[in-house]
Amino acid sequence: MAAHPHEDLLDHLARTTALAPSEAARVVADVLAYFAESAEEYVRRRHGELQARGLTNERIFERIAAELPLRRVRAPDLSARQLRRIVYG
Repeated sequence: MAAHPHEDLLDHLARTTALAPSEAARVVADVLAYFAESAEEYVRRRHGELQARGLTNERIFERIAAELPLRRVRAPDLSARQLRRIVYG
């Protein structure tokens, strides 16, 4: 059986936290999936989350535009119009 590609990270998490090895593997998989989202997927997901909290589109698009540059892989700067087009087509 092949070793996990992030075995050293899993060992570190299991050693330095209360996580079991299987829990550490799940956390690492969740984090990698989170950062693997494309800019478009991120915008759609965040729009839905923020809309569910009752924010208006104006506030949502301002917030998403501020969050995008902080992503692991920098997304392009997108205007509010471009963000709307991603969400609504």
